[in-house]
Amino acid sequence: MVTTARDEQAATAALRKPLQRFRVAAFVTGLGLLGLVVVMVIRYGFDNPGPSAVYSPVHGVIYMVYLVVAVDLALKARWSVKGTVGVLLAGCVPFFSFAAERAVTRRVTEGRKL
Repeated sequence: MVTTARDEQAATAALRKPLQRFRVAAFVTGLGLLGLVVVMVIRYGFDNPGPSAVYSPVHGVIYMVYLVVAVDLALKARWSVKGTVGVLLAGCVPFFSFAAERAVTRRVTEGRKL
């Protein structure tokens, strides 16, 4: 099937909103992971489990939202399973969600699959 520049522009336009949601979710997840690191240092380094008891469930909800938003974009952009799993796992490691967000944004705006 031959695709034209117009088809590619229409596809990119259709992904604009899901991509924007993903970018916000990836950024919030990255900040949430950094917050979780701080809370874990407080818990295990200073023997104070109080902040961890409050923040850990919040972080879990943030990550679940990230998963849903990333899968939504993956389905709409027709990513491979390998690429999708990689993006989902990037939300588990501090700073990786920031890198994944940049890579996904670049590829989606160029019209390339992940």
